[in-house]
Amino acid sequence: MNDAEISAAATLEPVADIAHRAGIPAEALIPYGHYMAKVDTSRLSPRTPADGAPPGGPGQAGRVVLVTGTNPTPAGEGKSTVTVGLVDGLNLLARADDAPEVWAGKTAMAALREPSLGPVFGMKGGATGGGYAQVVPMENINLHFTGDFHAITAAHNLLCALVDNHLHRGNELRIDPRTIAIKRALDTNDRSLRQTVIGLGGRTEGVPRESGFEITVASETMAVFCLATDLEDLKERLSRIIIGRTYDRQPVTVGDLGLHGAQGAMTVLLKDALKPNLVQTLGGSAAFVHGGPFANIAHGANSITATNTARQLSDVVVTEAGFGADLGGQKFMDITAVAGGFPPAASVMVATVRALKLNGGMALEDLDHRTEAGEQPHLEALEAGVANLARHIRNMAGYGVPVVVAVNRFPQDTEAELDWLIGWCERRGVPAAVADVWARGGEGALEVARRLVEVLPAEGEESGWHSLWTEDMTVAQRIEAVVTQIYGGAGVEYTAAARTQLDQLVAEGWDHLPVCMAKTQYSFTDDPQALGAPEDFTVTVRELTLRPGAGFVVALTGSVMTMPGLPRTPSADSMDVDAAGNVTGLF
Repeated sequence: MNDAEISAAATLEPVADIAHRAGIPAEALIPYGHYMAKVDTSRLSPRTPADGAPPGGPGQAGRVVLVTGTNPTPAGEGKSTVTVGLVDGLNLLARADDAPEVWAGKTAMAALREPSLGPVFGMKGGATGGGYAQVVPMENINLHFTGDFHAITAAHNLLCALVDNHLHRGNELRIDPRTIAIKRALDTNDRSLRQTVIGLGGRTEGVPRESGFEITVASETMAVFCLATDLEDLKERLSRIIIGRTYDRQPVTVGDLGLHGAQGAMTVLLKDALKPNLVQTLGGSAAFVHGGPFANIAHGANSITATNTARQLSDVVVTEAGFGADLGGQKFMDITAVAGGFPPAASVMVATVRALKLNGGMALEDLDHRTEAGEQPHLEALEAGVANLARHIRNMAGYGVPVVVAVNRFPQDTEAELDWLIGWCERRGVPAAVADVWARGGEGALEVARRLVEVLPAEGEESGWHSLWTEDMTVAQRIEAVVTQIYGGAGVEYTAAARTQLDQLVAEGWDHLPVCMAKTQYSFTDDPQALGAPEDFTVTVRELTLRPGAGFVVALTGSVMTMPGLPRTPSADSMDVDAAGNVTGLF
């Protein structure tokens, strides 16, 4: 069966039962049908679970485990699948007769990003896991879910409409239309909207100017939504968004628009969306799925609200950051963990034989070849590509947290290849196990769960996590640190435009903000063709975008874009719905 058939065949528990078992009182639950709900976090009490839920005293916040990975193939390596399987595996292990003493009776929850419709209808697919390691109901989550992305899109586009209305009504703030930095948002891959001209048609149709669209998940509104800790913080962050500059080059913010700023109206549209979404895994574990920034063009982590809510309710929260550890992993460690106040306790590195063979020089079209009887496994490419994994392990360990490698099994993997990879990890003192979660769900993650429990800091012991950056580092120094210490490069080059923007950041006092690197997911470099673990390269920063609402500067490198395009054969070509409303072609 495929993912959709497995999901459709599953018997789901009512969301109220999932909530009760997680310690969420009925008055905090806002159902969206039978199997999905939002949670009113104001009605939760810290660690006061219902009968049968995890023990714990007030203030005992759960520890955070980050799931990240190597540089992927275009289809992805299953980080979400491993995350879901690992949560189910941890919960199975806690109830097992041979459970480690430190883990007996404990619980784990998942905190994942919501899928964007862009990749769902494009190429990569959804973000609900796969096989028997899924969050469900898969179809609903991958499509409109509880409407969060629509609310974020609406709030962002309301801001854009208010800006253009201000220009049309006399432009009291003297905004120079040529400097307007915000683009409209759409949660669809549409390359034709990257560059647009708006306001055509005469005096009554607005002020003509160049503009464009970003995919919703790349917008500053999405970043603000995911990094906000509550409604007041959300509103304050929205007010700081810079919409453009005056004719004498002074910044104009959302807070400057209208009588009291536009942030109030935007928050009206976002107030319900900010409540985290509760669903379940196929193994019956509770999971929060909330927020969804991409990791190659944004910070790539689910909402702080969801992660901290899960920490109130469980002993360990397993979360996932997008793409490889050079993108989502680095940003989680240096941006999300700092903003959320949750130092990670450990990192799980997802590796696949197929991705490592790609990084070792094997052609993409040969990765799915199944080794027949009598044929030799492709150990040569695997041995060459393992340098990519080694660098990612080094980087995550450099943050002061223990690393466990989860080798996500694919059908074409041979036992010889899997054994070689596990042995390679063990020879380097890195705990590792095969994750057979697509086929076996939580049962297939038990060994990974055991390895993780063994390396977690003792209860009450502080995490050894520390950021790559110090507070006094400049934007240029932060970029240099990421390029040289995470990517393994020799240095950074700036285009003339980026150098001017860097000088402006310094002049205006924004020079000590964190940096969100926008880079290809396929390589440590800014060249998607440079696979493996290249050295002595430079990364070119072509543009620096100030995003004070999110609290960081975006550094655009290479050819990465904030509005993706559809592939030659998009997933949408295979989708349909019958007269009874049954969707086909959705994975």
